[in-house]
Order: sequence, then C-alpha cells, then structure tokens
Amino acid sequence: MPIVTLLLTAAVVLSLILLVFLPKREGLFNRWAWTITGILYIGWLLSFLIALRLEPGTAGFPDAGRNFVFLAILATFGSDTMAYFIGKAMGKHKLAPQISPGKTWEGTFGGILGAVIISLLFTIDTPLQLPLNYGQAILLGVLISVFGQVGDLAESLLKRNLGVKDSGKMMPGHGGVLDRTDSILFAGVVVYLYYALVVM
Repeated sequence: MPIVTLLLTAAVVLSLILLVFLPKREGLFNRWAWTITGILYIGWLLSFLIALRLEPGTAGFPDAGRNFVFLAILATFGSDTMAYFIGKAMGKHKLAPQISPGKTWEGTFGGILGAVIISLLFTIDTPLQLPLNYGQAILLGVLISVFGQVGDLAESLLKRNLGVKDSGKMMPGHGGVLDRTDSILFAGVVVYLYYALVVM
C-alpha cells in the first residue's frame, strides 16, 4: 500500500500546484475536485482489493489473500442479489428515498442474509476455505453487506449530484461498470482491514 499512497498523494499535490498556475476559468476548481474524487473513490478503494490479492497467505491457507478477494466479491454479489429479490417481494419501508427510492429496509436485511450465507460457505473444506470460524464468517458477511450497500448508496448520491441516472452505458440494463462494482469497492476495504487486523 505505501506505493499507492505515494502515487495518490503526488496526484493530489501536483495537480493542485498545476491548478494554481493555470489561467483562472469558471468551474475549473470544481472540475479538479470531481477528478480527484474519482481518482480517490475508484483508484484508492480498488487498491485495497489488489493489496489483499497480493498477501502471501497464512499457515495452512497459502491462498488466503486470493480467497479473501473471492469472499469480498461473491458475498457482495450474494448481498446484492438477495437485497433485490427480498426488496422486490417484501419491501415496504424506504431506506433512503432521497438518494435511491427503490431501496428498502427489508431489502437491506435480505442483503445481509445473502452475504452471511455466502461467507459461511468459505468455512467449508474446499480450495476456497479461509481461516474463519462460524462467528467470524457471520461478522464478515454482515460487514461486507452493510458497507457494500453504503457504497451503492454513495455512488447513487454521486450520480444524483451529477444529474445522471447511470455511471455509463457499457452494460445495457445495468448502467455503467461502476454501477456493478460500487459495492465491491467498499466491501474490499472492509475485508482487507479484517485480514490485516485479525488474520495477519
């Protein structure tokens, strides 16, 4: 992570210095701020998943770094899928109507359940097994789902501030790539911190 930190710091500082000496134009600082936000939001958060993948593993679990990346991704997908179906079938109480009108509290708890189920699968003796007991797997499932859903809301807030419905058009019916990965960015941070503070 130190190299990533150095690069991101250089990007912020050098671009701000350049901004000082550029001819002053209306909206220039706002454009700079949104550009830096994008770099930090996507680049910085994604770096946690990359760092996690590069971890050497632990005794008895040589592929732990790789498998924790799989956990972050698959548990996030499980959370998103369950949140969608439970919210569609049972959702009545709005979670954040000003930001994302379709999200409900029922869907949120369904998402947590989905992530926990996927996380528990990583305690089974398979090539994806992780050094987790049931309690740790449940805790990670809850954290992945909660922070993943917060990540989804954060991206919805950014889109509302920019006045757009989707982050792109690369995936018809799903929006842009960021619409599909916003939850994973936040989940990756949580899983990396868990790995660094508890497993290592």
